Amino acid sequence: MKISPHHHLTYCTNIHPGESWEAVRDSLEYVLVVKQQLCPDEPFGIGLRLSATAAAQLAEPKRLKSFKMWLDVHDCYVFTMNGFPYGGFHKERVKDKVYAPDWSTRERVTYTKQLFDILVELLPEGLDGGVSTSPLSYKPWLGGGAQVEAVPKMREHIVETIHYLADLRRRTGKDLHLDLEPEPDGLIENTQEFLDFYRSIAVGEMEADVRRHFAICYDVCHFAVAYESSEQSLSALLEEGVRIGRLQISAALKANLTANRGEVRHNLEPYDEPVYLHQAALRRSDGSIDRFPDLAPALEVLDDPAYEELRTHFHVPIYADSYGLLHSTNDAIREALRYWKASLYTPHLEVETYTWDVLPDHQRLNLTDSIVRELEWVRREIAD
Repeated sequence: MKISPHHHLTYCTNIHPGESWEAVRDSLEYVLVVKQQLCPDEPFGIGLRLSATAAAQLAEPKRLKSFKMWLDVHDCYVFTMNGFPYGGFHKERVKDKVYAPDWSTRERVTYTKQLFDILVELLPEGLDGGVSTSPLSYKPWLGGGAQVEAVPKMREHIVETIHYLADLRRRTGKDLHLDLEPEPDGLIENTQEFLDFYRSIAVGEMEADVRRHFAICYDVCHFAVAYESSEQSLSALLEEGVRIGRLQISAALKANLTANRGEVRHNLEPYDEPVYLHQAALRRSDGSIDRFPDLAPALEVLDDPAYEELRTHFHVPIYADSYGLLHSTNDAIREALRYWKASLYTPHLEVETYTWDVLPDHQRLNLTDSIVRELEWVRREIAD
């Protein structure tokens, strides 16, 4: 939905199960319920997630034409797409499979280009459109010499995709950008690593196209798990000239370990679930940070008195500040939104709490009511 003539707020449909186009299309009925509650008489923007299977099916001309008609009938539009998870994302063990295939493969390039081919057909005139993507690969896969061999190929594939977007712009006039999403344990996981990669490709004759077509998907949860300040991180990116393709609004889970350590552990255990990776970072009293690939190994060392705080990559509802002894990092969202109000650094704001199916029972509410509640929370924060 429009929050100003040039700024859009939505939620990512990756929260709805569906790996085929038929399943995705059925899940969009939730979007209509949300639209009816939030902006019944105004257009509603969709943050569309398509698996590789669903993208290949929707790309068929008759299906794509039918979907465009559906959008027109229901006064909806697509302006942003999630191209991070290539395959299954619900009701199965995802964990590190979410990074596969990585950017060293042709499969990832082909999938991403197909998403842009779809987006260029759906994107309304006058809007820019972004497709988010993975942080190149998963760091633990690239130990030893593997990283030396893989990274040049990944860089080559990213540059190829940027060339593709520049060509699409020449042919269609559409302003498209690839939004790389740093994530804990991704090959690119923080501000500095993104800037290092960005500088490595924004050189020579590529610089103009990189600045226009290569952007960052700034997921607030991910940077909070890295203990980075939203404002300082975004400021550093903007000073470098990086395009902020979208602000992905999500909250991580954090816990103060200086008191009631046993009760904190008890509160955290329900979040140690088997579907998604919940990378964890434990901060010591001296400010140093130890990182763990999932919540379970972090829980094993929680009794160490040197640790003062835990943060874990578990997307929790953004509207709640605390859950018993546990807390949300939505203070980082508030910081990012305050900075957004001052600088309007991106036209795309997207809420992404995809973990509703695996939340502890006491946090599970009616799905559409929860989505509406999150979007209303963002609108209030912007208005305040």
